[in-house]
Amino acid sequence: MTAITATEAARRFSAILDASSRGETFEVMRGGKHVATITPPHRANGAAIIEAYSSIEPDEEFADLLEEVHRDMNKPSEIEDPWAED
Repeated sequence: MTAITATEAARRFSAILDASSRGETFEVMRGGKHVATITPPHRANGAAIIEAYSSIEPDEEFADLLEEVHRDMNKPSEIEDPWAED
């Protein structure tokens, strides 16, 4: 992490954003006190989704219902010829 003054951050803002997009973090100081942090953007990698799914308890009733609907939707059906003579 690189410490910079607020004045330096204002003067070099574009360059600081470029460096941050490459992974660098900046601690902005004003009057010797930390007032802000400029960090790279969070890059989603799917770990949060995997973690969220792993905490879900399976609902057996829903799974059974879903399977039943799937079976019903995929049943072979007889298609009648509308032009067929009776």
